[in-house]
Amino acid sequence: MRFCRLSLLGLSFLNFALCQQGGVAMLGYKAVPDWPDLPAGWNFGEVAGVAADARGHVLVFHRGPHPIMEFESGGKFVRSWGDGMISWSPGPNNPTYALIPARPSCDSCGAHSVRVDPEGNIWVIDVGGHVVVKMNSKGCVIMQLGRKGVPGTGHGNFNLPTDVAFAPNGDFYVTDGYGNSRVVKFSHDGQYLLEWGTKGSGAGEFLLPDAVVLDAQGRVYVSDRENRRIEIFESNGKFLTQWANVGGFSGLAVTRDQRPAPQLRPPALFHTLRRTE
Repeated sequence: MRFCRLSLLGLSFLNFALCQQGGVAMLGYKAVPDWPDLPAGWNFGEVAGVAADARGHVLVFHRGPHPIMEFESGGKFVRSWGDGMISWSPGPNNPTYALIPARPSCDSCGAHSVRVDPEGNIWVIDVGGHVVVKMNSKGCVIMQLGRKGVPGTGHGNFNLPTDVAFAPNGDFYVTDGYGNSRVVKFSHDGQYLLEWGTKGSGAGEFLLPDAVVLDAQGRVYVSDRENRRIEIFESNGKFLTQWANVGGFSGLAVTRDQRPAPQLRPPALFHTLRRTE
């Protein structure tokens, strides 16, 4: 198994199946063998998200011990953190994970998405914990939204959130995803501003909003996974248009030329950056 080099993608990651099907060559990415250089005896669980910071360092967010790992772009290990921070699953009968595909018991099983904002802060989504966590570049928590372990529909709760995206003015958007089928907008300091979306297949409705990004004009792109489309909104949630029948994408990125690019991750098929021997 080879890892598709992520430093070329920025905030993005690709499905292993895409590599197997020749998608790497087709998209112009280069496969890098034996990346990264993990500490002896370490490996990845299910890799839920990958991001790169302004230095080109790569952050890997996975479901296993040492859930957040940082590497130089060439694959040299830098550090890890997050043990005890991310929720874990005692097994597929745990009601917290009733809306997520069943899986065996795992450490840090709530890992879902990692992003780096324009200020260099690191954000992770703990889907099972129902929280969005903001850390500074040193990995220290400076903000948490949601009540850990407490799902809800109010302004201060999430129900299995999935992703976060950032506006140029510092506002940010959270897809609240498996349980609530909505997008929630917050100010730079974490104050609730507005929300939109209900469960359904009409304009502005969602069947699992799984990823979100913004372009330079502030338009909001949401991957509506189970409706197999990407919906596009103004910053206030007004529906603009949709890309219908494009597939059930679980990841979105914006390229350097500001073209939103969907990333394939079929349900229950998770990324692995390195084969477990």
